[in-house]
Amino acid sequence: MAKIRVVVVDDSALVRSMLSEIINRQHDMECIGAASDPFVAREMIRNLNPDVITLDVEMPRMDGIDFLSKLMRLRPMPVVMVSTLTERGADVTLKALELGAIDFVAKPKIGVADGLRQLADDITDKVRIASKARIHRLPTSTPAASSTQAGAPTPAVKPTGGATLGRLSTEKLVFIGASTGGTEATKDVLMTLPADFPAVVITQHMPPGFTRNYAARLDSLCKISVKEAQDGERILPGHAYIAPGGLHLSVERSGANYIARVQDGEPVNRHKPSVEVLFKSAARVVGPNAIGIMLTGMGADGAKAMREMRDAGAYCVAQDEASCVVFGMPREAIAAGAVQDVLPLNKIGAHVVDHLRATVGQALSRV
Repeated sequence: MAKIRVVVVDDSALVRSMLSEIINRQHDMECIGAASDPFVAREMIRNLNPDVITLDVEMPRMDGIDFLSKLMRLRPMPVVMVSTLTERGADVTLKALELGAIDFVAKPKIGVADGLRQLADDITDKVRIASKARIHRLPTSTPAASSTQAGAPTPAVKPTGGATLGRLSTEKLVFIGASTGGTEATKDVLMTLPADFPAVVITQHMPPGFTRNYAARLDSLCKISVKEAQDGERILPGHAYIAPGGLHLSVERSGANYIARVQDGEPVNRHKPSVEVLFKSAARVVGPNAIGIMLTGMGADGAKAMREMRDAGAYCVAQDEASCVVFGMPREAIAAGAVQDVLPLNKIGAHVVDHLRATVGQALSRV
């Protein structure tokens, strides 16, 4: 089997050396070039035609974001960002994902060599996933800030008309699970939701230090309020709650209220936060009042628990293969018999709103 051919782009000679060593130790990949800046990288990409590149954010002559924007317009290919774990690093990394980067690795500010060694498995896993991901060219007519993930070249169609959702807001809860490609996919779903939508609880596979910035970014774009979940807080309609990086999120009942439970613990399905943990609590606590949405991501995290949700009476949908960056998690949920409907990304939000409005209409017709 042909090896995954990787070009490393980083202004640090140490990081270039470390990443090259990590990649070359793998039986199924090789580092075919290491570039100190985007101009050198451009020639390497042209001459060597790699399968994946790893790209630093902050570099001389041209920063990683400018280079990524040009690359995804002119020669789209799988990119894994290598970002410093800082406040600015988090914001810039989110911009990179918006531009079409497949995933990112958060390198430490100090102890870089030891830190990268500890991240070796994570780095190589993400390179493997990136090599199989669906890549779409950035439209040349849209600004760099436009959403570019697969299945969302244009804003999703917003639902119109129909009954308001206020009657269901305190009863229903919507649960979203996502991984690779999911930051933009989740954004695209949330941006279609009206302000009176029931509460949304989200597990997106992300490391510590990034979810607060991610939630703030979504909050600025959506009609509903979006925040990082806090342990013990009441889950309110018109709000979305994102699992903090490195912690599990689940829901509990306290009287008539739903409560967020944010806890440490062992990884589940190799992930923390884990979709499995969140969806199991949905099946146990919310039952037929839950709606589950499985978005793009590698692996099977959450598939068995989504089947438990459906068995408990929940309505569950999954993103279709054509619009996924990686079809792993939706595929596994479908295979588990957990999913009633499979939809393109740009139709999921409107479909769920229409489903809820139909539920309101049915309730009113019985009054």
